Amino acid sequence: MSQTLSQQQNTAQHLSQLIAKELNVRVEQVTATINLIDEGSTIPFIARYRKEVTGGLDDTQLRNLDARLSYLRELNERRKTILKSINDQGKLTAKLENDINQADSKTRLEDLYLPYKPKRRTKGQIAIEAGLEPLATTLWKEAQSDPETEAKQYINPEKGIIDTKSALDGARSIIMEQIAENADLISKLRQYLSTQAEIVSRVIEGKEQEGQKFKDYFEHNEKLSKTPSHRALAMLRGRNEGFLQLSMNADPNQDESIRSSYCEEIITNHYGINLSDTAANKWRKQVISWAWRIKISTHMETEMMGAMKERSEMDAIEVFASNLKDLLMAAPAGPKATLGLDPGLRTGSKIAVVDATGKVLATDTIYPHQPHNQIDKSAHVIEKLIKQHGVDLIAIGNGTASRETDDFVANTLKKANLSTQKIIVSEAGASVYSASELAANEFPNMDVSLRGAVSIARRLQDPLAELVKIDPKSIGVGQYQHDVSQAALAKRLNAVVEDCVNAVGVDVNTASSALLNRVAGLSNTIAENIVKYRDENGRFETRTTLKKVARLGPKAFEQCAGFLRIMDGKNPLDASSVHPEAYPVVKLVAEKNNKPIKALIGDTPFLRSLNAIDYTDNTFGVPTVTDIIKELDKPGRDPRPEFKTATFADGINAISDLEPGMILEGVVSNVANFGAFVDIGVHQDGLVHISALTDRYVADPREIVKAGDIVKVKVLEVEVQRKRIALSMRLTDEPGQANKAQVKRNTNTERNNKPKNSGSQNQSFGNSAFADAFKKAKR
Repeated sequence: MSQTLSQQQNTAQHLSQLIAKELNVRVEQVTATINLIDEGSTIPFIARYRKEVTGGLDDTQLRNLDARLSYLRELNERRKTILKSINDQGKLTAKLENDINQADSKTRLEDLYLPYKPKRRTKGQIAIEAGLEPLATTLWKEAQSDPETEAKQYINPEKGIIDTKSALDGARSIIMEQIAENADLISKLRQYLSTQAEIVSRVIEGKEQEGQKFKDYFEHNEKLSKTPSHRALAMLRGRNEGFLQLSMNADPNQDESIRSSYCEEIITNHYGINLSDTAANKWRKQVISWAWRIKISTHMETEMMGAMKERSEMDAIEVFASNLKDLLMAAPAGPKATLGLDPGLRTGSKIAVVDATGKVLATDTIYPHQPHNQIDKSAHVIEKLIKQHGVDLIAIGNGTASRETDDFVANTLKKANLSTQKIIVSEAGASVYSASELAANEFPNMDVSLRGAVSIARRLQDPLAELVKIDPKSIGVGQYQHDVSQAALAKRLNAVVEDCVNAVGVDVNTASSALLNRVAGLSNTIAENIVKYRDENGRFETRTTLKKVARLGPKAFEQCAGFLRIMDGKNPLDASSVHPEAYPVVKLVAEKNNKPIKALIGDTPFLRSLNAIDYTDNTFGVPTVTDIIKELDKPGRDPRPEFKTATFADGINAISDLEPGMILEGVVSNVANFGAFVDIGVHQDGLVHISALTDRYVADPREIVKAGDIVKVKVLEVEVQRKRIALSMRLTDEPGQANKAQVKRNTNTERNNKPKNSGSQNQSFGNSAFADAFKKAKR
């Protein structure tokens, strides 16, 4: 059933209209964007350089549009497959074809296809083959008929119908299957269950001790539709690990004395049946009950659980994406000579010194801690390297022995009277990078352990440039990241990395192939070819030279050129985000005002006096010209914030050093749906529960904090044995308990979801919202 050109155009127009309505934008904007995507344009390029075409859609709108476009196109492909299958069976009616064409989701499409989907012979099909369909129709439609009397007419031992019971069983199977395959009915049941059904979690008998980490869910009920992602994923993990049994309660509000389900009433009403006290109605009531309990409820439970899992996975992926973006867009220390220190005890602390461009100048290993205690020798090495290479910054990894190393470096700098600044840096993923093929290619003759020190130094200089070398899933800012769809997670995280890299821009003369690979329009092969060309021919002096790179054709150049920077090149515009295709606009501005291009750059009063519309034409409209003028004011400006560091308290090196009431400075390391984790320098992040972030009600912790923020926190409670630290950003909170007003505000929204066995609501550390969050954090 191939589509004609006219049909394809109608389909495309329908897609545009549908997406435009969902995104609340104009149809022309969507159509233009789809055309650009189909032509091979990337989202960063479209967002930055095609504003006139898209009507100014931003990168978030474009990402949503792209995702929705992919879904709807997959839906249309599935629609065509289903229509062909039903048509080949000779069962495609005009009404069914219309219903299939009107289906707006994959779920609805599969509901409609279910009765026609090829499957093994069912009891209903066998009964139809035995000639029992007329009996089923009579009993289902005629309330005054007598089942036993009607069934006697269909006894046929040759067809396996040996008595009335066999005939009635066959008729029941036919009707049950018809009920279970009624798309409109299933839609009604789904609508009811999606708002009313509960998830029921129970511990598997005998697993109570072994599954203590899932104790919160040993006897837990809450609405499926209101279950937050972290709880849903925790229960699903408990089931997967063999500690919990999950089920669906379709009638949580129904009196337990009523044995039938409200879903059976929905079925009855759908068919317009009035169940009076006749023999036929008793039979029909039994059929409806069996259809629900045997055929539909299990299927719907699987679907509802699947929908909850999918929704929770998407929430968790968005949490990861938000944290990753904040981490990648963290302030860079800048091009300064840096000494990276990867702390260690028995195996020593690894050192790598890099220059302002990230080039490795020296490496070494020192042993200032137990069991070696080579303090003076190690201090001498540090002092010598700082002076020899003019080190401005010292980056200390936050892993094992980081606070001890921090103290050692502080004492070394003080004794040597050096002003070098030291900063604790997250080393999450450094070991993954060290053992990667990328690191092996970059440092083939360097010991794996020393590569980690290089990575730590470089990620202080420029977090984005270094972290792109690491699989985003290894950076450690996710929530239940191993429980979600890895394909969906990778796709979302790659989009985040791509957006961040292109928002900042890349110096083509210093960037690694890993960083270049994230630039719009560049593949891994082209990125490697750029580095190879640079190694063989020296630095790029102009953007146009990029066209000489192998496999970097016109389309790739169009996509990437605006995001690649050439510092101190022949053309000053090459260091800006002005796209080469728009250079004529800058030339026009210069000519109209009798000023050389170099004189335009940075001349704020003059640039602010310009009227963008005076320099527009059929290709470049007001949005693009406005962007160009802004860029000329501050060419190549970095959108990342100013570099700042947290100061960890002296003498507070381990969790045992903490005392309730202490006010400390820390760095937000991760943000989850239930709060924020803060590194306060004791090798164990503390948790600021969502209720303790601020004075007001908070629905999403990201309203208040993001990964990388420097915050002041008060220590509320500490459990050394269990490695739990309760913190508050409300510095007036009293230690020893969560603030009752805060907890009340934040738990009111979940009062209807409260487990039936929730017990008392005192605010002790072990039984408060903090404790609930800590249990999830530990998992």
